[in-house]
Amino acid sequence: ELRIMASPWSAPAWMKTTGSLIGGRLIDDPRIYRAYAQYFVRFVQAYARAGIPIDAVTVQNEPQNRTPKGYPGMDLPLAQERTLIQALGPALRAAGLRTKILGYDHNWSEHPDDIASTPPGQNPELHYAADLLADPATARWLAGTAYHCYFGDPSAQTQQHDRYPDKAVYFTECSGVVSAVPADTFSDTLKWHSRNLIVGTTRDWASTLMAWNLALDPSCRPHTGGCGVCTGLVTVGPGGSVRTNAEYYTLGHLSRFVRPGAVRIASSSFGTTGWNGQIMDVAFRNPDGGVALVVHNENDAPRSFAVTVGGYAFTSTLPGGALATYTWPGRVVPADHQVLVPLPRDGATAQPSGPTDPCCAGDVAAGAVDDDASTRWSTGASQQPGQYLQVDLGARTRADRLVLDTGAATGDYPRGYQLTVSADGRRWSTPVASGAGTGQLTEIRLPARPVRYVRVTLTAAAGSWWSVADVRVYR
Repeated sequence: ELRIMASPWSAPAWMKTTGSLIGGRLIDDPRIYRAYAQYFVRFVQAYARAGIPIDAVTVQNEPQNRTPKGYPGMDLPLAQERTLIQALGPALRAAGLRTKILGYDHNWSEHPDDIASTPPGQNPELHYAADLLADPATARWLAGTAYHCYFGDPSAQTQQHDRYPDKAVYFTECSGVVSAVPADTFSDTLKWHSRNLIVGTTRDWASTLMAWNLALDPSCRPHTGGCGVCTGLVTVGPGGSVRTNAEYYTLGHLSRFVRPGAVRIASSSFGTTGWNGQIMDVAFRNPDGGVALVVHNENDAPRSFAVTVGGYAFTSTLPGGALATYTWPGRVVPADHQVLVPLPRDGATAQPSGPTDPCCAGDVAAGAVDDDASTRWSTGASQQPGQYLQVDLGARTRADRLVLDTGAATGDYPRGYQLTVSADGRRWSTPVASGAGTGQLTEIRLPARPVRYVRVTLTAAAGSWWSVADVRVYR
């Protein structure tokens, strides 16, 4: 199921201020925007006639790369991209084309070189992607936002999703590079791409993942200017020999096991894109009901881990730096058709608010609701009756169950608890559930009525801390 996305690196030279494919901007003239929009239409139509339907277009590859190094490129300021999209959307519709339009198509955060190359007195437009969708006249034509990997981190995608949840997030470009020690290239690329792309982008709402580029020779050619150390999925050598590179394998874990139409499902991940040496993962349910769990060991040493799903469990050990995919059919653990309730990132409070020990000052309540099992809230002291964690669901919600995940500190589960609920955060119910945890996951049933706030309060003492790395609420 091959889908094609097209992305121009430059408008035709005659449409630009420089009269060149390299650098410059669009001439700011309504006739130019209309003409360029028709270029897109004719392009899509021509490819369709050749049997190649174009699923989506971006209006400009890397619009903030203002000084491309010897290759076609174009500075497309925010105002110009908005104007072009407002011309392109109606043009595609008038031609009866269903091709999607993606905005931005650049880095997670603006690269310092692009900031430095901003013309004097002009705005570097640090929030280009968000500001593009903030304009309703532009947003109506956009299917979503496209990102590249060359600066920033994947959390920018979640920030964009949280602002505009009805718009998709696409990840559209990342290249590996030759390492300082060339013999380390495969290992370095495997680890970085596993953390940031295979797990990082998909946990941060990406609905696509694309690598750049497909095939190069042993000298990283051909290229016109630009990157002379970028690597391809494969290297084509003398006599047509082919060597598969790290990107080939990392991308293969998704393309082989995660089918079109799959959805990401909740899973505990302890690693970080910036590297903390832990196990990180992402899980998907395929259209046939089967599950694919992609796991990466960030550490150089082997790491063991356990997987618990439904009433089943298994353990596995990954070598240092390894990436592996585990699958099981839907008949083993049928889909429960429950939906994860997105929790506000600032919607948790606790007593105590966190540890007083400087070692763990970051263990605050927000760490329990950030969908990141490498962060947590903890009491920082032995468990005592009256300690609590309170979570705001964001709106009155009829939810089914609440799951508390200790994360890596599997002994820090509540020895006794009770659950109360509230519609306003001030008036609380009598306890609607009570019990005791027994391990990493504590599952608590919620009452069959809409609630806004839930509070889990300890009722028993224990020598261990109480830690919550993730709170998940299902409806």
